[in-house]
Amino acid sequence: MTAQQREEINVAGAAPALSHYADAVRFGDLLFVSGVVALDATGAIIGEGDVVRQTEAIFQSLEAILAAARAGFADVLKVTVLLIDVEHRTLINPVRQRYFGAHRPASTLIGVKALALPEILVEIEAVVGLPNR
Repeated sequence: MTAQQREEINVAGAAPALSHYADAVRFGDLLFVSGVVALDATGAIIGEGDVVRQTEAIFQSLEAILAAARAGFADVLKVTVLLIDVEHRTLINPVRQRYFGAHRPASTLIGVKALALPEILVEIEAVVGLPNR
């Protein structure tokens, strides 16, 4: 791996990292997006207690990360969704469908006991195939 193949992407105005990580890492023609949660630029929870509002905030953040990499939702190859309550998948699916449109990435849903902060109900990470530049 050379330095030219790996590029860290951090979006200005995005939520501060909760740990030591980049918003995304580009390697060759792939982009690995860290788990995105519903935090604003100050680190405050967006949509506390509302999984749909949190999911909307996550997709807005994901859209900004994709734009920073000159990609879009059609380029997303795989998403992993972590949910505190897997029954909420039916609530968040309409948000996903609105952002992905006709494009359907590979997807994994994982039910978890807890996420990084107790108020976080959902976290989404992605793998993206970057378009030819």
